[in-house]
Amino acid sequence: MKATRELRAKGRATGLFSRKVSGTHPSRRPPGEVQIGDHHHRRVQGGGARAAVFGVSDGLVTNVSLILGIAGANPGPGVVRLAGVAGLIAGAFSMAAGEWVSMRAQRELFERELALEKHEISNRPEGERRELVRIYEDRGVEPTVARTLASEMMRTPELALETHAREELGIDPGALGQPLQAALSSFATFALGALLPLIPWLVSRGTGAEVASVVVGGLAALGVGAALAVFTHRSWWWSSLRQLLISAVAAAVTYGVGTAVGISSVH
Repeated sequence: MKATRELRAKGRATGLFSRKVSGTHPSRRPPGEVQIGDHHHRRVQGGGARAAVFGVSDGLVTNVSLILGIAGANPGPGVVRLAGVAGLIAGAFSMAAGEWVSMRAQRELFERELALEKHEISNRPEGERRELVRIYEDRGVEPTVARTLASEMMRTPELALETHAREELGIDPGALGQPLQAALSSFATFALGALLPLIPWLVSRGTGAEVASVVVGGLAALGVGAALAVFTHRSWWWSSLRQLLISAVAAAVTYGVGTAVGISSVH
């Protein structure tokens, strides 16, 4: 047991035995990556956090563009409200369905690869051990240490599968993604982002509602960018301005199209 602990400690020190790390070799980190406190990581593999970020951003950009695009055609306020509500509902369901299908397909692909790897470990353990040796040697580990590490990793089927999954396939068997979590998160956050620019049209109409949608959409875009910066530990002002720019361009283009086409051209 003592020898096993020493081997695992040595593996962690060289960045190869990655039970608790992300799998990225320290010498290959991107220049801007945060390195302080790297041993404390958020668990984001489930897909919920990613879906939430995309959902609120997509909902905001989609509906503020749709609402202003329709408003630019100068229809009645009821038409704008209907378009906004329809965009919210349809977009939320579309995002949730897309997240569920994509995450489910990804999870099934990972499960298939893990099943194949488990079969190989059961039927060709020596060949799989040699594969680990080659992986470790390719990463600069001395041949003797590589053989010792590989033999230790292959000692139990569970540890062997986890090690091959991480080192050979680049996946974590315990974090294959949660399709339902991603779908629900995407639905809720898209609906939230889409609701914000719609609120002025639920209580007002005309130019006042248009201006309020622009202001609410702009503030919401800044807030989304700042929240994303807190999550990623990046520059908050750059993240906020980037989100604002994306929303502003999309809204300006659709408003311009709506104004150019006009409601009378539709009939």
